[in-house]
Amino acid sequence: MKQTITLRFGIIALLIIIAALSRILPHPYNFTPLMAISLFGAAHFSNKWQALLIPLLATWLSDLFINNVIYQSPDFIWFYEGFYWQYSTYFMAIILGFFMLNKVTVSRVIGSSLLTACLFFAVSNFGVWIGSPMYSQDVNGLLACYTAGIPFFGGTLLGNLFYSGVLFGVFHVLQHRWDAIKLPLQSN
Repeated sequence: MKQTITLRFGIIALLIIIAALSRILPHPYNFTPLMAISLFGAAHFSNKWQALLIPLLATWLSDLFINNVIYQSPDFIWFYEGFYWQYSTYFMAIILGFFMLNKVTVSRVIGSSLLTACLFFAVSNFGVWIGSPMYSQDVNGLLACYTAGIPFFGGTLLGNLFYSGVLFGVFHVLQHRWDAIKLPLQSN
């Protein structure tokens, strides 16, 4: 039983880390796995602290690599400016996943992917508006910021759907081919 849980944890964590590292590959704007790994972790980790910690840690480690190795920042960047807006959406996606994905179905995965794309769009663009002198700090500035973000929404939506499909699909196949990673049925 303990081996099954350890193996299951390892496979889930490995899938999340691989997905997070896929960010270093060329991709369209906002076509990332970050909301998908949040949902995937929420759906499959048996402990809530794992579902909160592992996706956020994988995201942060991939951010460290991207900012300091790929972009070769002259100063080491632990956290980029305004990171808390994006990370708050990953946290909210995990919480949402606890409720929406307590039973994993195709329709729930699609629905939560769509909902978290909207969540990311709303929160991240609000953060841009608040933190940028580029937009006036009134309703017109807020609307201009959201309007400017519309072209990036497609990448967010497609990335969520694609990576959710891959993560949930691969894990589903692995569970059906490898009984050792299935969670035992709980008896009441």
